Amino acid sequence: MRDGGWFSARLAMLAGLLGAVPGCWAAEGTTAAGPIAGTDIRSAVLPPPGVYGGAIALNSHAPEIADGKGNPVPGLDAVDLTARVAAPFFLYVPDVQVFGGSVGVFGLFPGGQECGRLVSAIPSRCTLAMGDPYFELAWSRSFGHLRPSRDPGALPILEGFVIGAGIGVVTPFGKFEPQLRATNGISLGNNIYDVAPSVAVTYTTTPLIAEGTEFGAKFYWNSYGINPATQYQASPLIDLDFAVSERIGRFQAGLTGVYLAQTGEDRQFGVVVPPDGRRLEYLALGGVLNYDLPEYAAAIRVKALQTVLGRNAGISQVIAIGFAKKLF
Repeated sequence: MRDGGWFSARLAMLAGLLGAVPGCWAAEGTTAAGPIAGTDIRSAVLPPPGVYGGAIALNSHAPEIADGKGNPVPGLDAVDLTARVAAPFFLYVPDVQVFGGSVGVFGLFPGGQECGRLVSAIPSRCTLAMGDPYFELAWSRSFGHLRPSRDPGALPILEGFVIGAGIGVVTPFGKFEPQLRATNGISLGNNIYDVAPSVAVTYTTTPLIAEGTEFGAKFYWNSYGINPATQYQASPLIDLDFAVSERIGRFQAGLTGVYLAQTGEDRQFGVVVPPDGRRLEYLALGGVLNYDLPEYAAAIRVKALQTVLGRNAGISQVIAIGFAKKLF
């Protein structure tokens, strides 16, 4: 399956690198592995051999923080948290086969500005810095087949199943500001390692509505180290990113979401953090729109999410836009 048509069709799949993970502003260190834009459509698919690059920009606003019961946290009378983050990324896919599939090495380097206020007695403050880089080793195998799009300018559609697996790590190289985290709820760095294995699946149907309905999901298991500056350890976090979308020529549009939940209680100095271990649960839903540019081996994506469930988490609105292109 190395013919030119297969190669061109899979170029469109680099759009799967673009998506959006919301800022949760929950307990210290509870971040989700993956790109700042997360995963949604084509989440199990790797593009053909080559080097890819691009950038993602994200804007997020949280006007409320919920407690463990989903109610506003008592005493936080002036919550106003914003993040404006940009992240260049790369993906290298060597020309090798492993267990019948391809492998890729992904890296993303976020940075930007966070501003925040929690209580009226403390003024809003901002920080501008680099965040924690993310790296992932991924594997992908297709069991599908190609068919042409009805739009002669669009790429062929990969119908059927694609499965994926990987291992990612968030590295604590970003700027960690414990004082700002404590007083204003902001810090671009987290000062901990997060190791996260993942599995993914993408399935595209025969034409049902337009040119094919795609169902996709990627599941991460996040395991955190202890923050050496604060002795805080977050409980493991499960992260499920999902999407249902329709292929329409060069466009792909649909619904997407992210569900996060901790499996236990956070601890500091070995003691459960009061009052409830700050056990996080979070669900955000929204829409995603992708546009392929096959003549440039590129893709553009826009995504928006709104929190619909938050426990020990920020209630946020997120919008992200990304661009990905094959470099060589």
